[in-house]
Formats: sequence, C-alpha cells, structure tokens
Amino acid sequence: MTFYFIFADEERNTKKAKNRPSCLGYPVSIFFIVVNEFCERFSYYGMKAVLVLYFKYFIGWDNDLSTTIYHTFVALCYLTPILGAIIADSWLGKFKTIVYLSIVYTIGQVIMAISAIHDITDTNRDGTPDNMTFHTAMSMLGLILIALGTGGIKPCVAAFGGDQFEEHQEKQRSTFFSIFYLSINAGSLLSTLITPILRAQECGIYSKQSCFPLAFGVPAALMVVALIVFIAGHNMYIMESPKGNILLQVMKCIGFAIRNRFNHRSKQHPKREHWMDWAEEKYDKLLIAQVKMVLKVLFLYIPLPMFWALFDQQGSRWTLQATTMDGNFGAFIIQPDQMQIVNPILIVIMVPIMDSAVYPLIKKCGLNFTPLRRMTVGMLLASLAFVAAALLQIQIDRTVPNFPSSSQTQVKFLNLENTPVPVVVEGQEPFVVPGFNECSDELFRLQLNDITEKPNQGMNAIRFVNGFRSHLNFSVKSDHLGPIAPLQASDYFSVTHGKASFTIENEEGQTCHYILQLGFGSSYTVLIPNTFTFGESCTENIKAIQDINPNDIHMAWQVIQYFLMTCGEVVFSVTGLDFSYSQAPSNMKSVLQAGWLLTVAVGNIIVLIVAEAGSLPEQWAEYVLFACLLVAVSIIFAVMAYFYTYMDPAEIEAKFMELEPDDKKRKELEMMTKDNLAYVNNETSNNTDVKQTKI
Repeated sequence: MTFYFIFADEERNTKKAKNRPSCLGYPVSIFFIVVNEFCERFSYYGMKAVLVLYFKYFIGWDNDLSTTIYHTFVALCYLTPILGAIIADSWLGKFKTIVYLSIVYTIGQVIMAISAIHDITDTNRDGTPDNMTFHTAMSMLGLILIALGTGGIKPCVAAFGGDQFEEHQEKQRSTFFSIFYLSINAGSLLSTLITPILRAQECGIYSKQSCFPLAFGVPAALMVVALIVFIAGHNMYIMESPKGNILLQVMKCIGFAIRNRFNHRSKQHPKREHWMDWAEEKYDKLLIAQVKMVLKVLFLYIPLPMFWALFDQQGSRWTLQATTMDGNFGAFIIQPDQMQIVNPILIVIMVPIMDSAVYPLIKKCGLNFTPLRRMTVGMLLASLAFVAAALLQIQIDRTVPNFPSSSQTQVKFLNLENTPVPVVVEGQEPFVVPGFNECSDELFRLQLNDITEKPNQGMNAIRFVNGFRSHLNFSVKSDHLGPIAPLQASDYFSVTHGKASFTIENEEGQTCHYILQLGFGSSYTVLIPNTFTFGESCTENIKAIQDINPNDIHMAWQVIQYFLMTCGEVVFSVTGLDFSYSQAPSNMKSVLQAGWLLTVAVGNIIVLIVAEAGSLPEQWAEYVLFACLLVAVSIIFAVMAYFYTYMDPAEIEAKFMELEPDDKKRKELEMMTKDNLAYVNNETSNNTDVKQTKI
C-alpha cells in the first residue's frame, strides 16, 4: 500500500484558518490531535508494559540485563525530545516533524511485533527460536526507531494543538490541554490493562507460546491509526512556519560566554558580576538575564535524576518482583505487568485530593509548604516506597528454597521400594531414605529440588516419576509426555495455575485421571508407586511432592509501595513542572521542559549502571541502596532549596525591556566607533603605502 502525504504551504493554511470548521467553539482540528495522542500513548505504554518480560521470557536475558536494556530504551525516549524540538523549530515545522517521526515510530512498532514471532526461526517446531540473534537484532532496531519517534514528537504534539487556537480563545485552549492530558492518561491506563492480557494468551503456528506478537501488534496497529487520523486533519490545521529554536540560541549564548571568559582569563581584565555577563559583547542584556534565570533553575535540577531512577523501576524491577507473587484476586487474575496500572489509577485519585484537601489543610496549619519543600517530601516518599519494596522482597525470598551455588552440587535420593535404604555419602553423616510408604514430604522436598529457580511467568513445573512395573503415558490438556519407562522420570513441563487434570494411561489403554490444585510458581514431583492400580481408586497411592512452594505472597502487597511512589510523584513531578513553569522566562519554558526531560533520561542511566555494575547478591539490598541514595540526594536538594531565591521572571524581563533600547543604541554606537576606527586605520595604512612608493 502506498501513502501520499500532501503538505500544504504553511502560510496559505494560516490564511485559511479563519474559515476553519468549528464545533462548540473549538476548532475541529483539535479532535484529530486528541485522538492521535490517545492512540500514540496507548501504543507506547502498551508496548512498554510488557517489554521487560519480553526480554526475560522470550529473549532469555536475566533480570539484570533485562532491566539494563529496558532503562536504556526509556533513557533514549527522554533524550530524543531535544532533537525533535530542534528539528521542528528550526527546519521542518511541527506538522511535518510529527508526520515523519510518526512513520519512523510506526515502523519501529511493526518491527517489534515481528521480532516476537517465534515461528519465524523455529525450524524444529519446539517452541523455541533457533536463531535468537535475529530476534534480538530486530527488537533492538525496533526499539531505537520507537525511541526516536516517540521522543521526537513528544515536544511537538501538545504545542501543535495549542497553535490551533487564536488569541481570543484562551479559555478553549486551557480546556484543550486538560482534555489532551486526559487522553494521555486514558491511553496509558487502558493499554497497561489490555496488553498484559494479550501477552498472557497463547498463540503460534506450530507451537503455542506467550503471545508477545499480539501484545506488540495491537500497539503497532494503534500507532498506524494515530498516523492516519493525524494526517486526515491536515487541511484544517494552522501551521506556523519554523521560527528558530530558542534552545539553540541559549546554547550559543552560553558557549560564547564561556569562550569569551576563557579568552579574557588574565588578571588584567576586570571581573564581572556573573560569568554569563561575558556574553554582553554579542547578546542583549535581556537574553543574558533570561539565560541566568534558566541556569538558576537548571542548577536545582542536578539532584533530580535520582528520583526518576527509582520511579521508572515500576516497569522493570517491580514488574519482575510481581512475577514471583500470587496474582489470584478471586474473581480475576492479575498479570505481573498489569500491576503498573495502579500508578495511573492512583494519580487520578491523588491529584485532586492533594490540591483540594491536603495542601489547603497544610496552609491552614500555618506551614510554609513551598514548591521546593514539596519536591523534597516527594523524594523522601519515593525512598520509603523502595523501603517497602525491600521489606516485601525479604518476605518473597523466604518462600524460595536455597538452591545450590555454582560451586555446590545437589544430590537427591528417591527410594521407590517399601523398605528403607541406608545411604552413606563421603564427608556426610549417614542417613536412611525411607521407603515410599514411609517417606515424609519434608525429606523429599530437600532432596528432589531439580530446578534452580522459580518457574517463569507464574507457571508450575511438574514432572512424573514412574515406579510402576510397565510403561506409562502422561498427558495434560493437549500436551503428551510420551511413554515413561519403569523407574524413570519425565522432564519438567509447565502447567498454568488452577485445577490441573493429568491423564495416566498404560499400554493396554487403561486410564487414570489425577487432579492437582496449582498456585503460581510452584514445582512438584508426582510419584507413581509400584502399588499403583487402575480403577476408581487409582489416585489413592499417587503422591505429589512439592519441590518449590507456590508464590505465597499476594500481589496486593505491592499496592503499598505503589501508593507511596504515586504520592511522591504527585508531590514531586506535578509540583516540579509548575515550579519550573513559574520560574522560567516567557520565551524559555521549552528550555526548562527539555531540561526536565533530561533529568528523566539521566535517572534511567543511573539504573542501568547500578544494574550492570552492581554486585549486590540480594534484590532487597539493591532496593535499600536506591532508597539510601535518594535520601542522601534529598538532603542535598533540601540544602540547595534553602538557599534558592524565588524569582518573578515577568518583573525581571520588564526591567530589562526598559533598558533594551538604550542597550541597543550603545551597541550600535560601539559598532559605529569600531567601523570608524577600522576606516581610519585603513586610510592610514593606504597613506603609508603611498609615501613609501614616492620614496
């Protein structure tokens, strides 16, 4: 299928804006933008919700590498907005930037969906890809394109929506932004709920596996819809021509000040009040004053990445933690990656509560709860969330058996006879393995641990030991283990939670149905004794030995840490954005927005460094480490906030606006003086040359 994109001249579209269709006082064009944002956010958050489990269960990476790549991707998503803003403001304009990068975005999502199809390289049809390098390379390419696309359009869409309103439509513009951010939360919430359900399904051509292709394919389809809807409204948009990027101007001004200060570093040059004053030779005092205000706020941003280092682990470490927990809520089953939905739900609840109840109550108590103090409290709440996660992890670890280390070997003894057997192992105390009818669950649980970790995805690992006198066939649902010879054991195979019905069949066609109630993440060895007989009471002598306990800690306990983290986010993030907006010069709010997004990127880089470089043996210890680091950073931030002086950018700008005409005249006079001096020097040089010629 071929798409033709027709881009009308931006100035001509601006002239036609007066005759644009409207609905209830709003330009119709904004509805295309809102639908586009909903679909795009659904696409992004839906893919992101299952990403770390895709790395762990499909690609086969361990928890640390999965966490590292996940946070590398998130960091890229928050680095590329700066590139998108520069492209839109300096070159293509917002509309073309959104369309072009959305195409890149869509291609990336499609590649991700293709990379998750295990049948592509599963030549032996055993359910496992035979060329994992292909799938890994495809997924990395897809993620790079997605990061470029989602990050590149991030600073453009909201601003493009604001451009659709005229000056007299301030009220409608304000309402639009509320609806716009509601569409973001709606897309995030629905996708976080739906895509884990899709992932939990089983699909495949030759063998059924977790349906990651569907979990990635639906977000890809939503991104296609987002692109089509956005292009469909192009005739109705107001498109402003690129006016130059203020971020580049700020960077040039800072660069010139640094170079000029370095060139005049000798003591013979008098010092200036601020190092940015060294840019006065080239830039207006108003711009320099605005840059000073921006740098003052950016300095406060230095400790902030540590908050995001903890916050974004909701999609990585906390999701992996949920895989070792019980998600049975009675009426429904919660998937591990669905627990992330708690955050957007709590945000919708907590924001109005904080604004209408908590903050007014604090004010009535006479406490000066300034924005920077709120942010400090938010950071401390996030550290408490990780303390809660650490305490929960300690409880989870108690349900996991002590597996042998790499320098140890575990030997199991299984006595299928009715009489006890004494065993002597060199270097160990002699012991007796009781007969089958005498054995205890405790002894077998210690000796029959054959797998070295909890089964993946909350599945249960089951194996059969045949102590019967003839071959037996074992099957569950459509899975057949084949004939198991006497005194032999089957391999482990995975069974979902709930009531599992196993069929045992002999060579004569007699069958026995054995039912086992399974939880999440357990392991069993089912023993068929030599006294086993087919018939109505065939299950009486069958013994199921529990090798690994099921996930006993309920997933609902994670709500505590999610609640603390969400409270921290509301107090920290919402307040931080409002503070940045109030302290930013009128034309540099986008610069501070870029700086804010950069703190998110750096925070994710901190996580991947700790995940790869850290050598902590226990996960709870890593949680405590992050909590302690954030507490230390919070103290530093509190000290910085104590010495911060709040500004009124409008007042400062008005002051310099009054001085700007005189400043321009002074610079023009200096330029004229320099030109005159250059002219005089040139004349003098010419006269000297003439005299020398005469001589």
